[in-house]
Amino acid sequence: MVHPPSGTGGRRVTARGESLGVAFSDEDVIEFLGRAGLPDAEDLLDDPAWVKWRGADAHHYEAA
Repeated sequence: MVHPPSGTGGRRVTARGESLGVAFSDEDVIEFLGRAGLPDAEDLLDDPAWVKWRGADAHHYEAA
């Protein structure tokens, strides 16, 4: 899950309730998902079955 942007920018990314890090770009999300064991993560960013974007538009990382 990609959480809403923070007040300082970036979005917290979690998988199965575990924090994977704070993303400031799609590349960060892809890196975190890859480390979590999802191959070809770049193909999953817009698939809601795999990545849920909360609190803001997908691919938006600027401060709330």
